[in-house]
This record gives sequence, structure tokens and C-alpha cells, in this order.
Amino acid sequence: METYHLITVLGPTASGKTSFAAALADRLNTEIISADSRQVYRSMDLGTGKDLSDYTINGKTIPYHLIDIRNPGDKYNVFEYQHDFFRIYNEIKAKGKLPVLCGGTGMYIEAVLKGYKLLDVPDNKELRQSLKGKSLKELETILSGYKVLHNKTDVDTAQRAIRAIEIEEFYKQQSPEKNQYDSLESLIIGIRIERELRREKISKRLRIRLQEGMVEEVQNILASGVNHEDLIYYGLEYKYLTLYLLGKLTYDDMVSQLEIAIHQFAKRQMTWFRGMERRGCKIHWIDATLPTEQKIDITLKLLNE
Repeated sequence: METYHLITVLGPTASGKTSFAAALADRLNTEIISADSRQVYRSMDLGTGKDLSDYTINGKTIPYHLIDIRNPGDKYNVFEYQHDFFRIYNEIKAKGKLPVLCGGTGMYIEAVLKGYKLLDVPDNKELRQSLKGKSLKELETILSGYKVLHNKTDVDTAQRAIRAIEIEEFYKQQSPEKNQYDSLESLIIGIRIERELRREKISKRLRIRLQEGMVEEVQNILASGVNHEDLIYYGLEYKYLTLYLLGKLTYDDMVSQLEIAIHQFAKRQMTWFRGMERRGCKIHWIDATLPTEQKIDITLKLLNE
């Protein structure tokens, strides 16, 4: 029988991983550590798909961590995430509980499961100046020339691509040792959702969130003093909604371009997860359409094998 340090629940956007993870955590009387690079920001709720109601099971809120820990405009990164994760992980373990790690940011998940040694990468003003004015496509070509430690899943703005190149350039000079933390033995559950169903859910969810006030959410963040460039940096919803509010896109163009971008994002997430499997992570895939109880039963059976 395997001895696991934690359970990891991963999957692409709109796969239903959060509601399943919360039901599983309820059954195991434990807590959830989020692995989502954008849900760390306060006030960015609809655009990041927090769905905090998912953490309430039978009237009880499952404790969750690393959500709403930074202000919009901040630039949180995998280095900070790794340190925050292990602090929370050790607190939960000290209670005698088996933590559940849940999210779709593959780089965050892999960094903690494998204990990668990460460095706090400083700004490189000269490099930034040399890259200024290049298109996203040109920047992606430059980035692809590196060995690529960086998570390309979220690189959909020029600002993020420049930061990714900055990180790669720094690591190239430093040659860090591989591990800072011990790797963690985790039971990894992947929520598999068929492509067409995923596309259907993404499109439906986007329209619901727009009706629920996603445009107003972005307006309020801009009105609070966050620079529009800092909001565009986060990509996806915040990129396209900000461009719409700046008058650079019509409403219909914003919706159609954003929809395409989210579908592409989900595809890149799956590419990352397949890469994790090639790099030695055993992912047990469970069909997203199965009832929650059945998913839990499969997970508990795997846990006790």
C-alpha cells in the first residue's frame, strides 16, 4: 500500500475539479490548497472562476488556502507559490490531515510535487528594453529557443512573455540545483472531460459570468487604481475585458476572441498535464461526467491500494 503525502486533483478549466475536490475533502475531513495562478488575487472573482460556493458542502465550508491572498496589480509567481504552499501544507499535516491540492496551473502543481529549486528572479531592465515593441508571436519564438522551465500555459500577453524570457535567461546563467524541497508522493487524480463537452461548458460558463457582472468586476478593479497594463498582464478575461473597456474591442469581438482564448488555454493545460505524465507523474484519469460519489469511491479505492 502506497503512503501518500497528499491528494492532487487536477484538470482543465470547466472540468468540475473544484466541486469534486471539495466533496472529497469533506469525506476525508481535510482542507484544500488551491493551485491556481490567478485565484490568488482578491476582487478577481468572476474572471478567475473562483466559484467559492463550490467549497460549501451540506452547509459546511471546507477550509481552503491560497485564494484571495494578494491584491490585483501584484505579480505573484511560482517561486512565491512554492513557499506559500509548503507553509500551508505543513500546517495541515501537523493537524494529522491529508491535504488536497486542487487546480489547473500545471507549473505550480509540478513545482511542489517535485520540489524544484526555484529562484526569485529579479527584473532585467536591459533585456526588457531589448524586447520592447516585439509582437507576442516574436516573443513566443524567442521563448521557444530556451529549455523552458516556465509555464507557457498563461503566456498570452507580451508582458507575460517578456517576464517568461527574463526568467529563462536568469536560470540559464544560474544553473540552479534541481531540488529545494523534498518531492511529495501524491495520489494524482485527473478529471478528464471530452473536448466537445469542455468547449460547450466553457462557452456556457463565459456567458453566465458576463451576465453575472464580469465587465463590472473589471471596471471596479480599474476604478480602484489598478493600471490597465497590469490587468492585461493577467491574460484571458482580464486582457480582453480591459481591451473592451479601453474601446479597443467591440463587445461582440471581445466575447468571441475571449471564448477562443479560453478554449486554447484549456488545450494548453492538457498539454502540460500530458507533459507531467511523460516526466514521471502518474495521473489517474476519472471521467468528469461520473457522479461525485462514484468519483470519490474510485479515489478512495486508489488511495487504499
